[in-house]
Amino acid sequence: MEFILPFMAFFSTPVPNCKRGGLGNIVSFFIRVVIYDICVTSISEIFGVSRMVALFIFLGILIAISVGGYILKQRMSPGVDD
Repeated sequence: MEFILPFMAFFSTPVPNCKRGGLGNIVSFFIRVVIYDICVTSISEIFGVSRMVALFIFLGILIAISVGGYILKQRMSPGVDD
């Protein structure tokens, strides 16, 4: 289960630009892994479920937030497309 979190953090990082060095990318990557691990562990302990179920709950929360933001953006400015 722990092997999924680094992959999730790797694919959620933005494309590196030339301004940030390699060490900054590595530190940012590990900070994201720690944050994801804390969130998944907390959900697992609060609800008393396995870490895999907690990961799916966490991903569901992230999807709900992104869909809510998209709907809010469309209501506030329907003519603006990205």
